[in-house]
Amino acid sequence: MHCLLALSLACILCIANSFSTAPSSTTKKSHVCSHPIINHESIILSSSTQLQSSRNGAEDIYGAVHRKEYEMKRLSTQHASLSDPIRMAMGYAQEGIERKRLAAALRRVYDDPYNPANPDAKEKSPEQLEREEKMLENGLAEATMRRGSFIVDIKRRSLSYPREQFARYDDASLVAEAMVRLGADVVFVNVDYHSYGGDLGELKSAVKAVRGVNNEAAVVMKDIVVDEIQLGLAKEAGADGIVLIASVLGPALENFLNLATIIGLEVIVECHTYNEVKAALDALATNIMVSNRDRITGELIPDQAVKLAGMFPGSGGPIITIAGGGVTNTDQMKKLLAVGYDGVVVGKTVMGSPKAPEFIRAVRDRTLLPAEFSQWGLDDVEFDVDGNVMSGPKKGIPSATDDDVFM
Repeated sequence: MHCLLALSLACILCIANSFSTAPSSTTKKSHVCSHPIINHESIILSSSTQLQSSRNGAEDIYGAVHRKEYEMKRLSTQHASLSDPIRMAMGYAQEGIERKRLAAALRRVYDDPYNPANPDAKEKSPEQLEREEKMLENGLAEATMRRGSFIVDIKRRSLSYPREQFARYDDASLVAEAMVRLGADVVFVNVDYHSYGGDLGELKSAVKAVRGVNNEAAVVMKDIVVDEIQLGLAKEAGADGIVLIASVLGPALENFLNLATIIGLEVIVECHTYNEVKAALDALATNIMVSNRDRITGELIPDQAVKLAGMFPGSGGPIITIAGGGVTNTDQMKKLLAVGYDGVVVGKTVMGSPKAPEFIRAVRDRTLLPAEFSQWGLDDVEFDVDGNVMSGPKKGIPSATDDDVFM
C-alpha cells in the first residue's frame, strides 16, 4: 500500500507544473544567522500538501528541488551505461594541472600585466620589486589594487519572479556572445527550463559561441543541482564550472565539491547566510557567491552580502568571492566591490535591457582598493584603470551604446 502511494505521488510530481506550498514558519530566522539547510528529508512535502498544490501556482524552491530529483533519477537511468559520455565524464580523474579559466576570469588575471598567472606577464622593474619587498616587511604583500569582474546571469525567468518572463531571446548563446563582446568576464547559463527557461543544448552552444570570441571568458552551468550526474552534464557540455546552492545540498555539499575537483570542474558555491558561508569555507570551497536572495523564503535582503563580506580573507587570498541578488543599479555594484568582493553577478536587470554596457563599464573601467581597506571610509573614492583617483563617479558620459544615439 505504501509503495502504491509513493508511486502515485511520484506521478503527481512528474505532471505538476509547480507547487504553491510556502516554507514552514520554523525556517524563518535571522538572515545574518541561518535557517535550517535544506536536505532530502526537509524538502519532502506531506502527501496532503502535495495533493492540494495548484497546478497554476508558482513553483517554490521545495517544489523545484522535488521536481529536479525526479528528473535526475530518470536521467540517471537513461545514462546508466559505463560507456555513456556523461558517465565517462564523471568517471575519469583529471590528470595534470588543468587551466582554471573560471578562477582566472573572476580575478581578471589576464588584465594584469604583472600577474604571474598571465601567460604574457611582464617583468617587474627594480623599483616595483623594492616596493613589494617593503610591503612584505609591513605585512601588506597582497595589498594591491584590485580589478572587479562582471558576471552576467543569463535567464528568461526566475524562481524569484514567478510568472514573469523578463527576457525573450532565441538562444542563450547569442546573449552569451554579445555579453562577452561587451566585456563580461563570466556568463552563467541556466539550464532548468521550468524555473529559468533554459536547457542543456543552450549551454553547449553558449560554450562554443564564447570560445569563438574570447578564450579567457568562462562559461558556468547554473542549475538546481541535486544529483552528481549534473556535474557530468556540465563537464560533458564543456562548461568551465557549475553553481552549487549550499541551502539545497546541505551536508552533501562537500561530496559534490570533491567530485567536481576530481573531474576537473570548477565550482561556485552560492550562499545566503552566515552558516552557509561557514559550511562552504569548511568544505574548502574556493569560489563563493553570496546572494542577497534567500532561496528558502524568496525574500530579498539588500545588504546581506555587505554584512557577510568580513568573513573572507583579504585581497589576493585563496578565496574568490562574488556577490549578487537584486542588483538594479551601478551604485549597488560599486558598494559590493568596495567592501571586498572580487566580482558582481547581475541577471534580470541586464536581460533584454540597454543597460548592459553601462553596468559592464561601471565594473571594468576602474580599479579597486585592496579589500583590507574596505572599512577605511573610502567607499566613495573611485580609481581609473591605472589606479589614479577619478574626479567623480563615471556617470553621464556619452557612449556609442546610449539609447538616444543616432543609428
